[in-house]
Amino acid sequence: MKVVVMGAGVVGVTTAWYLARQGAEVTVIDRQPGPGLETSYANAGELSYGMTSPWAAPGIPMKALKWLFMKRRPLFIWPLISPTMWIWGIQMLRNCNEASYRINKTRMVRISNYSRDCLPDLIADTGIEYDGRAQGTLQLFRTAKQLKASKADQEILAEYGSPFEVLDPEGCIAAEPALANVRERFVGGLRLTADRTGDCRMFTVALAEKCAEAGIDFRYGQTIRQIVVEAGRVVGIDTEPAGRITGDAYVCAMGSYAPRILKPIGIRLPVYPVKGYSVTLPVVDDALAPQSTIMDETHKVAITRLGDRIRVAGQAEIAGYSGRLGPHATDTVRYVVGDLFPGGGDLSKAEGWTGLRPMTPDGTPVLGPTHLKNLYLNTGHGTLGWTMSAGSGRAVADVVLGRKPEIDFDGLTAERYT
Repeated sequence: MKVVVMGAGVVGVTTAWYLARQGAEVTVIDRQPGPGLETSYANAGELSYGMTSPWAAPGIPMKALKWLFMKRRPLFIWPLISPTMWIWGIQMLRNCNEASYRINKTRMVRISNYSRDCLPDLIADTGIEYDGRAQGTLQLFRTAKQLKASKADQEILAEYGSPFEVLDPEGCIAAEPALANVRERFVGGLRLTADRTGDCRMFTVALAEKCAEAGIDFRYGQTIRQIVVEAGRVVGIDTEPAGRITGDAYVCAMGSYAPRILKPIGIRLPVYPVKGYSVTLPVVDDALAPQSTIMDETHKVAITRLGDRIRVAGQAEIAGYSGRLGPHATDTVRYVVGDLFPGGGDLSKAEGWTGLRPMTPDGTPVLGPTHLKNLYLNTGHGTLGWTMSAGSGRAVADVVLGRKPEIDFDGLTAERYT
C-alpha cells in the first residue's frame, strides 16, 4: 500500500515510521525545508503521561477570568472578529463540567498510556538520541490552596494507575536539589514519577533520518493546495511546486492547519490554534539548574532540562494563526526560570520561540477514519503531541493498514463532532 502522510512534525513522522515498519510505501509532505520545524520545534519537552488532562475542566472558566488580570498571566485572549474562534470557545466552555471532563480524560489517558508503552520499543528499535531523561515531573505549588486543590488530581491519578508522590518542601528539594536556593517560594509539590522528558525536535529529526534510511520519501518545501476527491475517495494531493502526489491512502497530520485543508472536502474539525511561547538557554551551573521538569502551577510554566540546555515554555494565547514573537512575549517564562532557578542558566543567551498548539474543545485528539474511504486523521493533540505521538502514530498506522489497533477508537474519531 502506498500511503501519503501530510505533515512532518512529530506526529506525522511517527505515523510514517509505523506505516513503513508494517510494509507500507510512504511519502511524507511538508511545506517546511525539514522535519519538526513548527509546533514540534521548541515545545516544553515533557512526555506528560501523568499530566494528561483536558484544559476544559470544572472551575476553569473562573480561573481563566482571574488569569486575565494577573501581571504575569498564563492566558491571553485577543477578541478577534472570528466566528470560528468564538464557536470553538463556546464548545470548550460546554466541556467544563464534571461529566464531560471524566469522559474526555478517559479518552486522552487511553492514548497517553498507550504512547508511554510504545515509546520505549521505538527507542530500542531505532537507538535514536533525543536528550531523554526518565526522572518524572514535579508540579510545584506556591500556595497551600494549590496543594489542597491537588487532591482532586491525586484521586484521578490513582484511578488511572498513574504513579505519583505528594511532597513537602524537603521532598521537592530532594527531587530537584537546586530548589533549596528558593525554599521560601513554594509549599509542596506533586511528583509524577512515570513522566519523561526529551527534545521533541531532536527526536523528530533523528526518527526522520531512520525513516529515510528505511525508504520513506520525504518531500519538503511542498505547500498543499488541496485534497482532490472523486467518488468518495481521495485521488491525490495537489501541491506547489511538485503538482499532484498520489497514493492508496492518506493521513492528515497537519496540526492546527488541518481544518483549513479539510473544510473544502466536507470535514469540519473544531481544531483551533492556541499559541504558546518558550525560551531555550544554556546551563551555566549544573548545581543550580533543574534536573527534570518542574511545572509552576501559579504561572502554568514548565521548566525542563534538555542535556546542557534548559527549556522554559508556557502561556496560552488565543490569537488566530499569528506567528508573531513580540519583544515582551517571553517575559513570563523568563521570569519563572529566573525566579526558581537563579544562576542555573544564562538568560542573556536565551532563544525565544512561539508555536501553535492544535487544540480541540474537548482536549482529545482526532484520530482514525473519516467519511472518505481512504483518508485518515491524526491531529488535534493540543499541548500533548509529543506525549501522544508514539501511541497515536502506531494506532493510526494500524487502522490505515486494516489491522486491529491495540486501543479502542471509540470517542477518538471525527465522528464525535457530527
